[in-house]
Amino acid sequence: MSLLDRHRAVMPTWMPVYYGEDALEIVSGSGRRVTDATGRTYLDFFGGVLTTMIGYDIAEISDAVRSQIGTGVAHTSTLYLIRQQVELAEKIARISGIPDARVFFTNSGTEANESALLMATNVRRSNQVLAIKNSYHGRTFGTMAITGHRSWSSSSLSPLSVNWLASADRLRGRMAGLGDTDLIDAAVDDLREVLATVTAGDVAALIAEPIQGVGGFVHGPDGLLGAYRKVLDESGILLIADEVQTGWGRTGDHFWGYQAHDVVPDLITFAKGIGNGYALGGVIGRAEVMNAVPAISFATFGGNPISTAAGNAVLDYVLDHDLQGNAKRVGTILLDGLRALDTSIVAAVRGRGLMIGLEFVRPGTTEPDPAVTARVFDLCRQNGLLVGKGGLYGNVIRIGPALTLTEAEARDGLAILSEAVMTADTEIRTL
Repeated sequence: MSLLDRHRAVMPTWMPVYYGEDALEIVSGSGRRVTDATGRTYLDFFGGVLTTMIGYDIAEISDAVRSQIGTGVAHTSTLYLIRQQVELAEKIARISGIPDARVFFTNSGTEANESALLMATNVRRSNQVLAIKNSYHGRTFGTMAITGHRSWSSSSLSPLSVNWLASADRLRGRMAGLGDTDLIDAAVDDLREVLATVTAGDVAALIAEPIQGVGGFVHGPDGLLGAYRKVLDESGILLIADEVQTGWGRTGDHFWGYQAHDVVPDLITFAKGIGNGYALGGVIGRAEVMNAVPAISFATFGGNPISTAAGNAVLDYVLDHDLQGNAKRVGTILLDGLRALDTSIVAAVRGRGLMIGLEFVRPGTTEPDPAVTARVFDLCRQNGLLVGKGGLYGNVIRIGPALTLTEAEARDGLAILSEAVMTADTEIRTL
């Protein structure tokens, strides 16, 4: 029996596996490349869903983890002091941009967002939350309620009362075709209308991704969250920035996605890349918000010695090697190259730094084309490049390589992806 058959025999049917009957088992990695069980090597432009942020087999991270394992202490719980946890929290608080910040560690972005909701609803004594259409914030009971993406919302039941703001999608919907200023004005009008009509007035928080990850890297113009914040402040509503995918310099222009918006959030959630594959997430926030939980709480495995040893090494590596600057340089190569493609099947190339999406449509329309997206996805794999998929209609190729990607690797990946797009374009034209 194949590994895929064994997987299907014991895993739930709702767990997707890329490439169908040709599913990959990745058995080793080095730098930005991985090798599958057949011995074939691929350039990885998706990084375990933007998680292997530094790459594979990085000595500084491996050494830090081995050193902690060598002590024989993998777990103590936060009922005891954990030096690695405290040191990482000090670093994160310092670079968060939030005055007098506190940090609470979790195991994932989903759990980080749950924790942020717990804090915000306690501060405001309200279960009302604002979220944005086309968003993704996690797979648990509470975070599904604030996920504005039908494919990922498997239950209509919720502990929260959620009201929705329009997505910044400029291809279709309320914001279609709008320029930056008009989009911000329309978004603020939408926020005011929602607050005036469908809430009870005591809203706890707005949660927003600076760039929507699963949603296909849709994002509003710079300053949008700042414009929202001016309205929120009129009623004391908190702002939560979901930086699970946008943090740690990935966008190139800023260390945190929120910094493009002339605003400082009350709470920031993070995960994925900070552990570079080790389970690590968390919340950063103002002390009075973080301390508002009125009962004892802790995460059994959150901030454990091994994960925070990895996190310290990752963050040091990001800062010491100016990976934010590298994301800007190599991301520009990719964005410029993709935007130069002469094709009618790509309606938008969007993103910043090393967070890039290509949205595919039927030629001459804005009608989503998930079939041609799947074709490009498969062609990339055939030619040695791993990319991701996403978007509300499954018609976006997502690119999120390690921040250590070299210029040569960026050009190699760009060539493969460009060839895949043009091949799919030719195939469409000849039908």
